[in-house]
Amino acid sequence: MTTITAIVLAGGRGSRMGGVDKGLQNFRGMPLVMHALMRLQMQEGALIGQSMVNANRNLSAYESMGVSVWPDASPDEFAGPLAGFLTGLERCESPYLLTVPCDTPLFPLDLAQRLMNALVAEQADIAVASAPETDDAGQTRTRPQPVFCLLKAQLMESLVAFMQSGGRKIDAWTAQHRVAHVAFDGDQDDRQAFANVNTLQELHALE
Repeated sequence: MTTITAIVLAGGRGSRMGGVDKGLQNFRGMPLVMHALMRLQMQEGALIGQSMVNANRNLSAYESMGVSVWPDASPDEFAGPLAGFLTGLERCESPYLLTVPCDTPLFPLDLAQRLMNALVAEQADIAVASAPETDDAGQTRTRPQPVFCLLKAQLMESLVAFMQSGGRKIDAWTAQHRVAHVAFDGDQDDRQAFANVNTLQELHALE
């Protein structure tokens, strides 16, 4: 039995891209979301069974990629990444859920394996990736990438309670649990692996 169900988060407004559906924007000849789905299929260790997409519009376009597509269950449309986490947990039939965003087309092919290794080693409930980021001043720091998250499926009740109380921030929820942080900052790690595209200009620059 495969251990992990994966969900690609494509439910955002794409406001910094002028309101376009970000997951359907082309990158190297394919929609961004297709890159994410392919990289999930290519993960080392064959840990991932089913992959699905969380989207709130253009559902048929996403379904045409051969995966199940689920909108946010929240009445507040575009309720943020945690709504996508919850959508995945509600439909997760394996012990773990891996979340990845649709706008980071080069994420590591050993993402699932390394997050799982850390989660087990640290007896954690959640494993979160972190990666080097360079700020406007040219300073590089390793920062958490909370939308790249491996979590135990049994955390669904906790997330429901958090969101019902008005919580929306990923780190505020994960802080309630034991979290393993996994740095993708070694010499062998691609510095572009966690580059995400928020604008069409960034998309073209990454190409």
